[in-house]
Amino acid sequence: MQRITVTVDDDLLEQFDGFMRARGYTNRSEAFRDLLRERLERDRVASGSTSACVACLTYVYDHAERELPKRLAQAQHERHDLGVASLHVHLDHDTCMEAVALRGPIDEVRSFADGITAQRGVRHGHLWLVPAEVVVEHHSHGGYEPAELPHIQTRPRS
Repeated sequence: MQRITVTVDDDLLEQFDGFMRARGYTNRSEAFRDLLRERLERDRVASGSTSACVACLTYVYDHAERELPKRLAQAQHERHDLGVASLHVHLDHDTCMEAVALRGPIDEVRSFADGITAQRGVRHGHLWLVPAEVVVEHHSHGGYEPAELPHIQTRPRS
């Protein structure tokens, strides 16, 4: 690990310290590393230097909206290759929240998320996307014969 020195204006440092307090950081170094990682990941996605991701799509919707639950389930079935798992929560008599864990090509994950959140009756939606690489490694798990197995790495290779 390297040590660096950064000079910042007093106002910027005050805002940074407020950010740290609000998020529960106990030291500036970890807060700075997280902000830096977040920005670098965002730039990786924007530049197209990575094509795969893991993601979580969350959305809140009115389950009484005409055929909306059926349309949402159908959309998930049509793209079962992207979905890893889902969680359904009843918030009240009319409102549900779902969280869907996804993995796959960034463009396809975004397209799926846009299709869900654009549905009439979906009130809130957010896609949390983490760029990743799919690496195929030859090894075994749990005593099974060695095989070529895909692994998703969320950190860029050094």
